Amino acid sequence: MITFVKTIFLKKVRLILTGLLVVAIGQLSFTSCTHVDLFEKSVTLPGHKWDNNYKPSFTFNIKDTTSAYNLFIVLRHNDKYNFNNIYLNLITKQPGQDTTQKARYDLTLATDEEGWRGTGMDDIYEHRIPLTPANQQFRFRKPGDYTFTLEQIMRENPLRNVLNVGLRIEKKQ
Repeated sequence: MITFVKTIFLKKVRLILTGLLVVAIGQLSFTSCTHVDLFEKSVTLPGHKWDNNYKPSFTFNIKDTTSAYNLFIVLRHNDKYNFNNIYLNLITKQPGQDTTQKARYDLTLATDEEGWRGTGMDDIYEHRIPLTPANQQFRFRKPGDYTFTLEQIMRENPLRNVLNVGLRIEKKQ
């Protein structure tokens, strides 16, 4: 009788382990086919206010200079944000250089017809705004560490109701 119970128990354990193995292999095959972003990082703004003296920087390493990339600003705010847009400077420092390059952006967050353009949940909105137009290619010229710094240049200082700001860089598909 004990041997019979042992045999049934071992069969159930094997069945459970086989099921877990099948699930694990399925997960591995699923995740190996998904796109992995090159870089995405956001910082939380203290007190949900972005002072123009606070300039978050993001450093990342580029190895592949043959691929095209998409660059995005990631911005989260609540519905009390007072403007339909945001003016930003993107300051870029390339590998091996002491100088920086500055580009100014006027990013549309809302329109009168559509409201907030970002995705929303309750009163929080997240925007992932491309900095390179869909029909243009952006390539990093040389491998190494790049540093991008974001600076808000709005009239209101500090800029209220901004929760997070960040940068996303991914290989173009």
